[in-house]
Amino acid sequence: MRRSRVVALLAAGGFAVAGCSAPGPAEVTFYADGHTINTTPVLTCDYSQQLAQPCSAKGLTQTLRIRPGKPVQVSVPGEVADAPWQIVYEYVTPQGEFKQSDPIPFTSLDRYAYTVTPPTPADRISAVDVQRYTAVLRADTGESGLLPSDVWGLRLDQPQA
Repeated sequence: MRRSRVVALLAAGGFAVAGCSAPGPAEVTFYADGHTINTTPVLTCDYSQQLAQPCSAKGLTQTLRIRPGKPVQVSVPGEVADAPWQIVYEYVTPQGEFKQSDPIPFTSLDRYAYTVTPPTPADRISAVDVQRYTAVLRADTGESGLLPSDVWGLRLDQPQA
């Protein structure tokens, strides 16, 4: 009986300690052509201090393979959806030209997913970036605005024939 109490106390203590650990960075999920990948930010910016370089690289951009004409589904967690965010993507035309989309902004603070579709069935999406924004107030000028605080990136390769 005494041993089971000790085991129960140790287990409860383990759960309490595990609950106190700091959460990891937000993950954005990309799904393309039958494959899913979760990514952490590749760039993070901190505007709370007057730094010459407020942004720093955090990791490597993940890669998936995708066939021409296939969409990319993007799913963001609540901490991203609760802030203004946007998607920018690049695509390759059948002639091999790389083109970039206009930004696709989400400011309603309740959008958790978006499907990026190539402009034509012959185009292939080659990159998708998700950018979360934060409101920044400049102490020296009093100006305010939105600046990117985190960027998640995905690069897409064409499968080998």
